[in-house]
Amino acid sequence: MTTENGRCLCGLVSYAVSNEPLRVTFCHCRFCQRGTGGAYLVEPIFDKDAFAVTSGEPRTYDHRSEGSGKIVHIHFCENCGTKLFMTFERFPAVAGVFGGTFDDPNWFERSPENAKHIFLDVAQVGTVIPAGFNAFGEHAATNDGSPIEPLVFECHHVIGEA
Repeated sequence: MTTENGRCLCGLVSYAVSNEPLRVTFCHCRFCQRGTGGAYLVEPIFDKDAFAVTSGEPRTYDHRSEGSGKIVHIHFCENCGTKLFMTFERFPAVAGVFGGTFDDPNWFERSPENAKHIFLDVAQVGTVIPAGFNAFGEHAATNDGSPIEPLVFECHHVIGEA
């Protein structure tokens, strides 16, 4: 595996990953909608040992999750404001990257085998959920870690359509 790099808009803070993501989460929650300014966040999740800040020093905003009550640490560039990655009180061994900040945001696979869509109950109308992906109305697990049974659409599903 070659190293993949990413950075903020102004280039002050950059990072590198040295492995494929453990999984990819398409998160449609209101937090991610506000945080990205878009319909959802494409969030490849990496083992913390495979992620490193390579230049600059990101600032951190701590946000208490409405769902779990745990702290989400949002790491961003203090100069341009770009959100780069998150670390989690609930999942201390991983880092979630804002996928669009990679130099090549298409380098990692997004398939039914490694990705899921979460928080469809608050997804924006018109969002398309591809066929075959695990999808969840809220998170994919309860607060105690018990898995939730996924929905899997046989055809592409458009949020807001019957």
